[in-house]
Amino acid sequence: MRFQVVILAAGKGKRMNSDLPKVLHPLAGKPLLAHVVTTARELAAERICVVHGHGGELVRAAVTGDDLVFALQEPQLGTGHALQQALPQLSPAPLTLVLYGDVPLVRADTLRGLLAAAGRGIAILTAELADPGGYGRILRNKAKRVTGIVEQKDATAAQRRIREINTGIMVLPTAKLKQWLPKLRNKNAQGEYYLTDVVALAEKDRVPVTGVVAADAGETEGVNSRVQLAQLERLHQKRQAARLLEAGVTLADPARFDQRGTLGCGRDVAIDVNCVFEGAVELADGVSIGANCVLKDVVIGPGTRIEPFCHLDGARIGAGCRIGPYARIRPGTQLAAEVHIGNFVEVKASEMGD
Repeated sequence: MRFQVVILAAGKGKRMNSDLPKVLHPLAGKPLLAHVVTTARELAAERICVVHGHGGELVRAAVTGDDLVFALQEPQLGTGHALQQALPQLSPAPLTLVLYGDVPLVRADTLRGLLAAAGRGIAILTAELADPGGYGRILRNKAKRVTGIVEQKDATAAQRRIREINTGIMVLPTAKLKQWLPKLRNKNAQGEYYLTDVVALAEKDRVPVTGVVAADAGETEGVNSRVQLAQLERLHQKRQAARLLEAGVTLADPARFDQRGTLGCGRDVAIDVNCVFEGAVELADGVSIGANCVLKDVVIGPGTRIEPFCHLDGARIGAGCRIGPYARIRPGTQLAAEVHIGNFVEVKASEMGD
């Protein structure tokens, strides 16, 4: 299946109260936008176009690669206007998947299902929320086919009671998209060009529109404030903790665990509370990590015990070692088997034998 991805990432994020573009705020140690780009690459997209606006130079520097192209949206006049700016960058791929730089947790498997559902028409990812306030509502006919999307500010009282909402993520036929975008109008409460208006244009052209309800509404949540960013951080960490628990890792408290990179664990690994893992960390069989440790880019051999309050960065630790408590192991350190590093000891760029 040939397709491309357009990531809308032009918003300033006024509610973040920050000089940093919203899509560059970190979640699990990397920018929100980087999570979305990673997912697009996991899907093997033919091309990825990032539409940026505020802080464009920073955005372009944060995500790089030969598969990336960029389009500038200035001023920002809505999602439909953003896609119009991306038009010159679109490839001949039959399908275009629209993602958002501030919706970082959507799963690749969910998007694969959405792409499969599109066929030659449109597929929209929807979610059912107990409180749908603020979101555009999905309109369906008696046959349950999607007939339109109405934004909250333009919705009637009856339409606002609908719980199925538009996540904004959709798959569109590229050739038709190029025809529809110039027809968008901004006659609405916001005075913006809504991408969602292509649904009505698709109805006129008898192009089928399919709504796919996300199995987990949490993966469709976006970030508009620091509060929402913190909520998504915990949701992401909860997912990571669940994966480790299923793999047999002991977590003293899954709610007090932070993985900000990749973490590989052997059998019978135990991790105490308030530990942070950054970069690429590998823990072999039987490794024990005490409370309040920070590990970054380290490899730890089997049976080693890291006592509480240790900081390890850029090191390789052998089997059966005991480190700390309160030890600092700095980059370039290599410890062989059964080395003991005591309280308040700092080691840098050193090699120690068995």
